[in-house]
Amino acid sequence: MALDLPLFPLHTVLFPGGPLPLRIFEPRYLDMVSRCLREDRGIGVVLIREGSETGPAPEVHDLGTLGRIHYWNRRDDGLLGVTLVGDRRFRILASTVQPDQLVCARVELLPPERTRALPRRYQPLAGLLRDVMRELEPPWTTLPQHYEDAGWVSGRLAELLPIPLDMKQALLALDDPLLRLDGLQRMLRRLDTA
Repeated sequence: MALDLPLFPLHTVLFPGGPLPLRIFEPRYLDMVSRCLREDRGIGVVLIREGSETGPAPEVHDLGTLGRIHYWNRRDDGLLGVTLVGDRRFRILASTVQPDQLVCARVELLPPERTRALPRRYQPLAGLLRDVMRELEPPWTTLPQHYEDAGWVSGRLAELLPIPLDMKQALLALDDPLLRLDGLQRMLRRLDTA
């Protein structure tokens, strides 16, 4: 299924089911959020390949995640606070840059990841995630938690662990949550031996 989306290029990777709290201050993104709220539309979150989050439109990866506005508020510092929640992954088919440097894209939504029971061999990863989640605050703690689902566990760990962004992007590209968990296990073993 194809649709048109405004893109939010960031130095982060959003996974389906995960929260992404943002502070919005640039006029192009304030307008984008306002339009998306009015029209009940999603925002495409994509990792920046080259460039910056502010200023001219950056070069982005062609795989991202549709983010839905879950919560918004006017912050004490005057900025707009928005929390997106990842929905489905998408692939960019074509994109254009508007005069205000907002990037809009025609995207193909990828099939939703089916729920898979977390195999016993990955229970230590679920335990690690529980430990990490106990240290967090909203929005992570206010969203539904599914420690029995391999996709949910792998997505949250990939978001929260301090691993390089290119590795997070590679994990997002995997269609199988068990392959994602295998990759995370290998990364954690490397961190333990470093």
